[in-house]
Amino acid sequence: MWWDERVSARFRRNLQPTLTYWSVFFSFGLCIAFLGPTLLDLRCQTQSSLSQITWVFFSQQFCLLLGSCLGGVFKRTLAQSLFALFASSLAISLVFAIIPLCHNVVVLAVVMAVAGLAMGCIDTISNMQLVKIYQKDSAIFLQALHFFVGFGALLSPLIADPFLSDTNCILSNSTANASSNLPHIRKSLVPHHPGNLSHYDLPMKGMVVTRVSYAFWIMALINLPVPIAVFFLLYKERMVPCFNNSSHPLLSADELAMETRPAEKDDLSSAVQRPQAAEGHDDLFSCCQSKNFRGASYTYFAVHITGALVLFMTDGIVGEYSGFVYSYAVEEPLSVVHKVAGYLPSLFWGFITLGRLISIPVSYRMKPATMVFINVVGVLITFLLLLIFSYSIVFLFVGTASLGLFLSSTFPSMLAYTEDILQYKGCATTVLVTGAGIGEMVLQLLVGSIIHDQGSYSFLVCGMIFGGLAFTFYTFLLFFHRMYPKPSSDMDDASPDKPAVTDDTGQYQH
Repeated sequence: MWWDERVSARFRRNLQPTLTYWSVFFSFGLCIAFLGPTLLDLRCQTQSSLSQITWVFFSQQFCLLLGSCLGGVFKRTLAQSLFALFASSLAISLVFAIIPLCHNVVVLAVVMAVAGLAMGCIDTISNMQLVKIYQKDSAIFLQALHFFVGFGALLSPLIADPFLSDTNCILSNSTANASSNLPHIRKSLVPHHPGNLSHYDLPMKGMVVTRVSYAFWIMALINLPVPIAVFFLLYKERMVPCFNNSSHPLLSADELAMETRPAEKDDLSSAVQRPQAAEGHDDLFSCCQSKNFRGASYTYFAVHITGALVLFMTDGIVGEYSGFVYSYAVEEPLSVVHKVAGYLPSLFWGFITLGRLISIPVSYRMKPATMVFINVVGVLITFLLLLIFSYSIVFLFVGTASLGLFLSSTFPSMLAYTEDILQYKGCATTVLVTGAGIGEMVLQLLVGSIIHDQGSYSFLVCGMIFGGLAFTFYTFLLFFHRMYPKPSSDMDDASPDKPAVTDDTGQYQH
């Protein structure tokens, strides 16, 4: 194997939980990408206007952000975390099954809000649990985790595509005229920017003709093995109530290292059974409690804030670029034909997924800090070249692919780097996931408004500014890393990375 025996042994010991968390993130990806291409058919199903149906985007994304903030609530015991993942992944399957039955846009928005909450919990808990299991070795496993979300995001539009309507799916006297605009409208629908296509007149009354229900039912079946996998993990750990009523607390970083000392195992077992004060990985609201700030240096807060701001910018770029690159391409000066421009979002997401796959072996050989540096510099240079060659259609496609590659591994690398700085005792996972979610939501709204007022060229200018800010915040993070207190020698001895204790570290739970 291309990694060393220590990491390989650790992976084998934690094979089932690791594969389970990866599968749950596939469920997350499956749910995050289906709404865009199917939104027009859902508009027909609910017989709503374009401006009304695009608010469904907002309900999903807002509740995803809320779920990310609240996901840390379920961190106190392994049982709570797994039950939350089981409920969330099962909820996504149920959402897929229920969507075809939603004939009112308000009901559909509520259902998508439930999906958003489930996705937010999955996002926070899965990242958090992999960090807890692998700690200093977590980078490679986080890269794999985020590959699965990309794979799911690629798969769901492919499933939906054969069942999308070629003509307007509400038959009325104006159907023929409206149907000619349908491909352009479908590719121009942008999350969180309701009303951006309100000037198109599509019929709202008439006979509904759509087969998109089959796509959702297929996705519900594809996703069903995910909650089953989580249930089997619960069963293996004897956490299913009818088999065992006990819950097993998660091990903290120090306890995980201490388990390797045979003379102290008895002491540890008794210590784990006592109620524990949370040392980190709380929900966002618990992280903000004053008791967590006592004795903390200013660099502790600076690392959290600058790390979150880097992801605020980079994840915001992912959201705004995927949402607006089609609209930018079809406008002057490029004036790309609609069918060709429609490949740009798919190319972008395809290279994000490819980049995450490539990053799995790369992250083993390269430090997370170096990977993030390459990512933010690459994003900045790519936007600069896109601005210089703004009249080149060929370079727009090359730049889109390059941007997808550089953005692909930013989140998992940033999470691994920040957690490593904080020695797995801060609230980095929750704060970073929340910052990324806010960035994706806010920057898309901001860029949509700017493009509306200033024209399509401002799309690249905004990307350049966001990339520059991401690089600036990362520079500050490097500075605060140098200022952050170094771990004591005792902590170094207890580190799971030390050779003296590698054989027995990384146990999933006891």
